[in-house]
Amino acid sequence: MTNNKGLTNEQRAGILVHALPYIQKYTNKIIVVKYGGNAMINEELKKGVMTDIVLLSLIGVKVVLVHGGGPEISDTMKRLGKESKFVDGLRVTDAETAKIVQMVLAGKVNKDLVNLIQLLGGSAIGLCGIDGHMISVKMHDERLGYVGDITGINTKPIYDLLDNGYIPVISTVGCDGEGNVYNVNADTAAASIAGALQAESLISMTDTPGLLRDKDDESTLIPVINVSEAPQLIKDGIISGGMIPKIDCCIEAIRRGVKKVFIIDGRVPHSIIVEVLTDEGIGTMLTGSK
Repeated sequence: MTNNKGLTNEQRAGILVHALPYIQKYTNKIIVVKYGGNAMINEELKKGVMTDIVLLSLIGVKVVLVHGGGPEISDTMKRLGKESKFVDGLRVTDAETAKIVQMVLAGKVNKDLVNLIQLLGGSAIGLCGIDGHMISVKMHDERLGYVGDITGINTKPIYDLLDNGYIPVISTVGCDGEGNVYNVNADTAAASIAGALQAESLISMTDTPGLLRDKDDESTLIPVINVSEAPQLIKDGIISGGMIPKIDCCIEAIRRGVKKVFIIDGRVPHSIIVEVLTDEGIGTMLTGSK
């Protein structure tokens, strides 16, 4: 008997059996997913990503979802008549912009994702870095205003949710000791959170297949690199432009104790499941020095 996807029941069973070793490997382990890029804007891809996360949660993987929302922030600022300015790829954030960031990330984007996870059969609770002073920060550079460098992660709110069967959905807004609100880079936040949780892996979703030897040729994907290789890859120009800070965050996660970091293409449907529950993998895996 076949289903409407052309698979027999035996083939469907075989797929599940094939996934069993990976399910056993990740059961009760923590995976941090950094979510952004096109997969966050495209509604069909967004539903696919949230479906993957719900599936992993239901088979016993402890998933922590960390998200940004740059395009939504820029769109909201435009509608409010406020211009978006960037320096070295970071959003210039005055006090008014910091409030807009808090409103969009913690209020709209975060709750939309929580709602979607719930509709797909998962259990999620949304947090931002202000909750429980989870993400403590200091000012990165006065020229940028309220853009924060992370000084500490309070993992208790995250563990409390995981231990009670919830998927924590975390927006990257932080605060300092005086209660000032800061915009925090999502890649940086995900790496710090994954390290603080000693996660089994960090999955960073991007709009590229991974790290390419030739940025214009997707067939040149580098499937595995050791963090010790990164300086030479930067010197050779293979890691360049916007990939440099992303790789730096991945390396920082490894240094903080995360076992493996994956850079995967969020434009590919169900890329998280392919990466976690199959032996093929679709992106670039970073590992630590031996």
